[in-house]
Amino acid sequence: MNVSFPGLRIDFDINRVAFSFGSVSVYWYGILIATGLVLACVYAFTRAKYFNVDKDKLLNVVIVGVICAIVGARLYFVAFKWEDYRDNPIEIFYINKGGLAIYGGLIGAIIGGGICCKIQKLSFFSTLDIASIGFLIGQGIGRWGNFFNQEAFGTETDLPWRMVSENTGNVGVHPCFLYESIWCLLGVLVLHIISKHWYNFKGQIFLCYMVWYGFERMLVEGLRTDSLYLPFGIFGYTPRVSQVLSAAIFLTGIILLIVFRNNKNFSNKNKEKNSLNVESVKN
Repeated sequence: MNVSFPGLRIDFDINRVAFSFGSVSVYWYGILIATGLVLACVYAFTRAKYFNVDKDKLLNVVIVGVICAIVGARLYFVAFKWEDYRDNPIEIFYINKGGLAIYGGLIGAIIGGGICCKIQKLSFFSTLDIASIGFLIGQGIGRWGNFFNQEAFGTETDLPWRMVSENTGNVGVHPCFLYESIWCLLGVLVLHIISKHWYNFKGQIFLCYMVWYGFERMLVEGLRTDSLYLPFGIFGYTPRVSQVLSAAIFLTGIILLIVFRNNKNFSNKNKEKNSLNVESVKN
């Protein structure tokens, strides 16, 4: 498939399939998702000691979290596209045909990972802090899978970075995958710096993730043409599921950051703990 960015004078051909073994095809989407997961794990295991999280227990959380993320991503998508599966529910299991939602994956990973943390007596919020940066790594790289599939793009535009392909109807559209990829990878740097220099309490990095990702998704979701919609309208308008959820996540993250930041006893207590963790890493 030919893809071009005419305003930037970029034009090339892409193929969803990276390579094949006989009749088995390996897609770029899967490779990029796997790459994002591996790099997220490398980051998490590298910084586990800083957050006072046991690496062996963290590995168990990752395994459970990934499985639950896949299940959650599929169930979330199916729930808001039930009319497509109602008459033939067996297709719910055909995830190779597409139909995974990031927010469903995040919800599944957090629930499954949380249960695993509880069983292993591992700090849930410390683990969430590590995972948050891992989420951004995975999302930033994984979004390029949407590029190779030529999906998750936006409405028509004449901006210099507009994208044109057969799937866009040969008209220029917003490359939403690119917006989110850049924002998420920038977020990795921002949250990493915050975790090293302004880490005041457990759960802080996760709340920063909520604010960072919620803000971007709230805006970019409004450009997309493949959004999931709520099954009911509000004042004659049918809201996009991810846009409403993103707005709620963004506002909740800001409120909780302010609440815990202003709780001096809680904040100072954890500053001391964190400084001890930093010293242990240095030694």
